[in-house]
Amino acid sequence: MTQLEEFLAGRIWLRHFIPFSNEQVNQAISNGSITVRLGIVDGKQCTRCLEKSPGKIIPFYCDTCQKMCYYCRHCIKMGRISSCTELITWALPTPQTLQSHSFNWTGNLTPLQQRASQEVQKSVSQKNDHLIYAVCGAGKTELLFSPIFEALKKGMRVCLAAPRTDVVLELTPRLRAAFPNTIIHSLYGNAPEENGFAQLVIATTHQLYRFENAFDVMIVDEADAFPYSYDMALKRAVVKAKKKEAPIVYVSATPSTELLKQVAHVSKIFKRFHGYPLPIPKFQSLWRYDKAFAKGQLPKKLTAWIDEKIAENEPFLLFFPSIDLIEQAIDILKGKYPALEAVHSQDADRKEKVMKLRQRKIPGLLTSTILERGITIPNVQVAVIGAGESILTQLL
Repeated sequence: MTQLEEFLAGRIWLRHFIPFSNEQVNQAISNGSITVRLGIVDGKQCTRCLEKSPGKIIPFYCDTCQKMCYYCRHCIKMGRISSCTELITWALPTPQTLQSHSFNWTGNLTPLQQRASQEVQKSVSQKNDHLIYAVCGAGKTELLFSPIFEALKKGMRVCLAAPRTDVVLELTPRLRAAFPNTIIHSLYGNAPEENGFAQLVIATTHQLYRFENAFDVMIVDEADAFPYSYDMALKRAVVKAKKKEAPIVYVSATPSTELLKQVAHVSKIFKRFHGYPLPIPKFQSLWRYDKAFAKGQLPKKLTAWIDEKIAENEPFLLFFPSIDLIEQAIDILKGKYPALEAVHSQDADRKEKVMKLRQRKIPGLLTSTILERGITIPNVQVAVIGAGESILTQLL
């Protein structure tokens, strides 16, 4: 029963997907430990993602209940929710057990980082929402360490959510190194199953559909990034996953006007942690690059740039505006640079390929906007191919 409680505490879960026997679940339901709810309420709203748009709550004839039913199109990738689907939550208060935590980060914060860290800590203690408005490279993650540690010591449950899997994969080893004695779960699509009650959860915002009233502190990293910034359901998921009075700490290099108006407590850092100015992009014309790739040719300026980075042993990222163009270009580029790799959202091996770049096993990666943020590679050089395309404007 303890393992069942640890798994379900703060979660809202599909009953038929829970990794426990029916006997255990039925016993917990009968003694009032577990509450059962239906997936779609009155054919109008999804219990998991709270979607209620008529265009996404769809009627259909259900083979399970043998009658007309409704299902939610919005969160279907996480397992179909329908009117007869049973969702279960832990109904009893979860005892607050103070775990032993240690803080193993030995770095030093700059004065600006230190001030922001203290301001975040104060907002969390007063249960006020807070925005960290800081440029790329300002050391936003490191300034969160101390507020997270203070929350953990008080027995608070903390979630650090990010819009993309790549950001979660980047943050997880850094947080586990900083808090070696803390049970930390890393949640994203097809993530390996983890055991125990995690007091610190690092998750994609999509995974928050599966939580409810769970967290005492909610941190939303890359709060301006797609898809979180465009999807109201993900914003609802953040609010649903946290406890009613829990503060939200937003982290962004480019917060929207709406977010700046919404949050009263703001920490601003417009200087990178090492003090050097932000690099200013340089424009190089690459006319008809798409036609060159279509003919199996490499633009001369692009090959000159790649040759220079390889000669200087500088890791690099080549951003492209579409997956089709990436796949077209990598076939041609591998003829001259066999060690190059390409990644995009549909690439099942992108985690391993990014690791290869980080470990300097490959010189560079062709990529889509999937890697526009959330990865840290020292001295990485960046070229944006087709920078005029609207999908790439946030990279500049």
